[in-house]
Amino acid sequence: MEIEKIIAVGVADAVKALYGADVQPDTVQADRTKKEFEGHLTVVVFPYLKASHKKPEDTAAEIGAWLVENLDAVEKFNAVKGFLNLSIAPAFWLRRLHDIAADPDFGITAPTPDSQLVMVEYSSPNTNKPLHLGHVRNNLLGYSLSRILEANGYRVVKTNIVNDRGIHICKSMLAWLKWGNGITPEKAGKKGDHLIGDFYVEFDRHYKAELKELQAKGMTEEEAEAASTLMQEAREMLRRWEAGDEKVRLLWKMMNEWVYAGFDETYRRMGVSFDKIYYESDTYLEGKDLVLGGLEKGIMYRKDDGSVWADLTSDGLDHKLLLRKDGTSVYMTQDIGTAKLRYQDYPIDKMVYVVGNEQNYHFQVLALLLDKLGFKWGKDLTHFSYGMVELPEGKMKSREGTVVDADDLMDSMIADARDTSSERFADMPADEADEIARIVGMGALKYFLLKVDPKKNMLFNPKESIDFNGNTGPFLQYTYARIRSICRKAVDELAACSYAQAVPNEKEQALIQKIADFPETIAAAGRTYSPALIAKYCYELAKEYNQFYHDYQILREEDAPTRCLRLNLSAVTARTLRQGVALLGIEMPERM
Repeated sequence: MEIEKIIAVGVADAVKALYGADVQPDTVQADRTKKEFEGHLTVVVFPYLKASHKKPEDTAAEIGAWLVENLDAVEKFNAVKGFLNLSIAPAFWLRRLHDIAADPDFGITAPTPDSQLVMVEYSSPNTNKPLHLGHVRNNLLGYSLSRILEANGYRVVKTNIVNDRGIHICKSMLAWLKWGNGITPEKAGKKGDHLIGDFYVEFDRHYKAELKELQAKGMTEEEAEAASTLMQEAREMLRRWEAGDEKVRLLWKMMNEWVYAGFDETYRRMGVSFDKIYYESDTYLEGKDLVLGGLEKGIMYRKDDGSVWADLTSDGLDHKLLLRKDGTSVYMTQDIGTAKLRYQDYPIDKMVYVVGNEQNYHFQVLALLLDKLGFKWGKDLTHFSYGMVELPEGKMKSREGTVVDADDLMDSMIADARDTSSERFADMPADEADEIARIVGMGALKYFLLKVDPKKNMLFNPKESIDFNGNTGPFLQYTYARIRSICRKAVDELAACSYAQAVPNEKEQALIQKIADFPETIAAAGRTYSPALIAKYCYELAKEYNQFYHDYQILREEDAPTRCLRLNLSAVTARTLRQGVALLGIEMPERM
């Protein structure tokens, strides 16, 4: 049993025995003792003063004395006002380490066929451009959240909705027709998503030039936008696509296939995957039918221009467009259709959308609309809202070509890892050095993006992320590699030695206590949807181990039980670090 639960039950028994009052163990507050005080756990005794009719210090002292007398796990205590600091017996920590070491999946709750099914949607790219830095944070958050939920015992379906239709897609298609000269990814020597992204930027360049020319003739900006022949052609292409025009559809299919091939390569390198991919081109008609059905039932209304809207003013929101006047769909329509298909495909208990916080309003509306359309799960959807990744130069703009491309970013991180670690790689075969550089570079990128509270905006700083000494992925990886090196040197001893007679010192006890916190950390990360809690835990565990490693001999320790204890403690620390960062999608190198 976890020490916190043992103490909670003990305090409840103590209050009953000493003061005759009933206390529920789950109401007992037992937290880590602050570093400036002696002890492992601190119990707040203020809630029991009414029962004791004594001063806080006296109440704490009486409860502490009772625990020492009646619980083998409690060795001693000290009372500071209303705070009871408890020191846990070394023998308890020894048994705790033994139990943890014996459980290869310590902290991980495996799903069962009866576990609740959670669907997590992330990525959601557009097929008019390659993935960029913002997509990287989205993918890493979604994938990590999926791993964390699985570790909490949920069955998880990882999904992606590809936005493969719409005006933005038609812009790239039109630009390719006008200025592409039949270029293909093979001819250009480019990934398909990059090639199509170039034409999206090209459309914007010509569009801005056209607007400038029209405004020079005396038009206002709004008038110029309305008169733009380029934009009119793009809208006409969208109408032809929705009407099933064969030529437009063939072009669309060809260019999208180029993009999908590029996406697949980027996802593979990023280390993320999906169990099911939905496409807007398959789902928007479902949504359109639902909206028209809602119109017949009076849930939606049609304006004089033919557009269809939902009136959400009674819910504290405003009017929401669902179908344009020309009958074409908007994102909301697609999401309604996709939601319906997903719940047809899977018996989902919970739906989680990993989408940036600029879409908070969108998901408020989606939940309301699904509920109004009769889907009981509508109001239960979860929008995992996260902050944006910003650059020192400001916000990124895809249409202007000012984004940080995901592929270029990964290349850069791996190259930086290779340069930073050139001395470490000097004696390695080239292929091994390349693989470790990949692991370290990608680990640096993932950890940097995931260690920040997902709700917060963040400033991306690749140079800071590659530091081997700070709160970084490489620091965790180096700590792991160091421990694995120790374990390899003592592999035979580890398999046969005993530490039953060892007496763990304060540092060793603190390290065991930190490892024992792993299950609750995973549970908290699952409850709050926060990979950052896992990152923080792994960093603190690595720091705790490095302090221990600095202060005490391991392989050179002469006392056999103590050496065995430290070897096993090292092995369990390494295992916990590896399992922890795996929840972030980070790999660990066996040596560095």
